[in-house]
Amino acid sequence: MALAWRGERIERLTIGHPSAAAAAASLDLDAATTDRRNLPAVVADLVDRLQRYSDGETVSFDDVPVDLSHLTPFQLKVVRACRKINRGRTRTYGELAVAAGSPGASRAVGSVMAKNRLPIIIPCHRVVGAGGSLGGFSAPDGLGMKQRMLRLEGHVTIAAKPRRAHKALLR
Repeated sequence: MALAWRGERIERLTIGHPSAAAAAASLDLDAATTDRRNLPAVVADLVDRLQRYSDGETVSFDDVPVDLSHLTPFQLKVVRACRKINRGRTRTYGELAVAAGSPGASRAVGSVMAKNRLPIIIPCHRVVGAGGSLGGFSAPDGLGMKQRMLRLEGHVTIAAKPRRAHKALLR
């Protein structure tokens, strides 16, 4: 994982990389890590929570101050509704669209989730497709990572939809 922040607000979080250098590179940061003794209190607290989350503890990220200034009013509504999805729960893209006040905007919700700069804090992994599919996930290892995160949170994981077998008539 790697974090980027400005002042007391978290701007970016990236997850699922094979090394610290790869995580830092994904945020266009130097590979050198910041000395933990010099972290702002908000950042140090978040690092601690993320470590506990990764260890399987129940941790809340509801109060983490984040920078959402890049979002449109619609995107902001979607992100705020997504932050209300509790650990171990999921919502479909359509349900999240309704919660954001835009019924019928499930594809637009999917687009907002795909561009999420703050996974885990804004729990886009808890948003799934209709009919039992996982939908998508833009972190490295994609749907595998999404399944692991949901399992970590105690959710009975939804299986990725199996591809339909092609049938051919042989004569």
